[in-house]
Amino acid sequence: MQWFTSDAYWLSRLIFQRALAALYVTAFLGAALQFRALIGGRGILPVPWYVARVPFRRAPSLFQLHYSDRFFALCAWTGCAVALALLAGVDGLLPLWGAMLLWLVPWALYLSIVNVGQAWYGFGWESLLLEVGFLAVFLGNDRVAPPVLVLFLLRWVLFRVEFGAGLIKMRGDACWRRLTCLDFHHETQPLPGPLSWFFHHLPRPVHRLEAAANHVTQLVVPVLLFTPPPVATGAASLMIVTQLWLVLSGNFSWLNWLTIVLAVSALDLSAWHPAPAFGNTPLWYEVVVAVVVAVLLALSVRPVRNLLSRRQVMNRAFDPLHLVNSYGAFGSVSRVRQEIVVEGTADPVPREESDWRSYEFRGKPGDVRRWPRQFAPYHLRLDWMMWFAALSPAYARPWFGPLVERLLDGDRDTLRLLRHVPFPPDEPPVHIRARVYRYRYTTWRELRATGACWERTYVREFLPPTRLAPPAREP
Repeated sequence: MQWFTSDAYWLSRLIFQRALAALYVTAFLGAALQFRALIGGRGILPVPWYVARVPFRRAPSLFQLHYSDRFFALCAWTGCAVALALLAGVDGLLPLWGAMLLWLVPWALYLSIVNVGQAWYGFGWESLLLEVGFLAVFLGNDRVAPPVLVLFLLRWVLFRVEFGAGLIKMRGDACWRRLTCLDFHHETQPLPGPLSWFFHHLPRPVHRLEAAANHVTQLVVPVLLFTPPPVATGAASLMIVTQLWLVLSGNFSWLNWLTIVLAVSALDLSAWHPAPAFGNTPLWYEVVVAVVVAVLLALSVRPVRNLLSRRQVMNRAFDPLHLVNSYGAFGSVSRVRQEIVVEGTADPVPREESDWRSYEFRGKPGDVRRWPRQFAPYHLRLDWMMWFAALSPAYARPWFGPLVERLLDGDRDTLRLLRHVPFPPDEPPVHIRARVYRYRYTTWRELRATGACWERTYVREFLPPTRLAPPAREP
């Protein structure tokens, strides 16, 4: 059927597929390098404990059938290798059905990881990668022109990402309605980037303009995605520009990059290069795409109800396969930045005057003189959860105690997640404590005088000095 495909979006599809494959590589690489400490067999929240409590129907995963650290590593590195093959364009060398199966592999492997990842994988961009990755399976390869229905669903995802984020802001924190949230956000966001200090010190009228532009981009522009080109192309281009602004101002894992990739799929780039000659679209392919689209539209009912509800929730998966989800971010903005500083001492009796040495994390603020670095799209999971823990101890209840135990035990896998460890693994500290500090950006004058980008003040104790329990005596 001629209406089923559109030659005008063949170049957009090509860029979309290669960029999505690159994000898959990033996601699987992060999983392979961090899983042992976080969810491994001896990790902070072990997968075997989780699958023993949660049935397969609620969290479908290969690891429900079998788990070992070696098997998890195999799956993660296999996903990385397949994603690299897709990035190199191997799917274009295969028949259509082979390309679809190849795109299905990283989706199934990453679904298996997310569904047993627990708190470490509870972020909205995990579900977003899975939803977009599933649609990529049906986008075709060089043998057929891009199917219009799948292109529409990609725009539907992009619409929900942006519009949902816009609604949660307007319904949430009053500072979004007053256009004042960005007076605080660049300083209090989870993981600041190398330019965040400068963004924070922009004049307040610029912050007002940032907030107003955010509302336009998230509440008005998404509607234009469903108009004909060049209007839809202009809308997608504007979204790309605003997402790049967010990339420069913070470290939001692959959320911004994946949103950019989605926007690329809505660009009409036919003027850049004429479309190649495509073969006839197989009937079986048209039937499969039509059925998948019908199922996904039916599954969209609950996310739409969530969008329209005054009790809108952010970043929720409505089915165990993460096929259609709700999205949103920063429905409320912290006015004050608090950070948990973890310290250890070798003194057998801990005192205030003991030699307390700080553990430094890779991305989250610690040493006031260390300038933030750019890590996104790579996701530092422990650093992100430490930010949540500083907001409320409830976020840390399942995992902070086991984290401290592993620091006291000198666990090498855990120590590899950190930037600086003040004690060698074979000589771990006797006691660990954690304290909450208020962090604020220094002014221009303070930066020149001290060289420190942060200033901090003590707030309260988060965890009193703690040591490992002595081993039980033999009876």
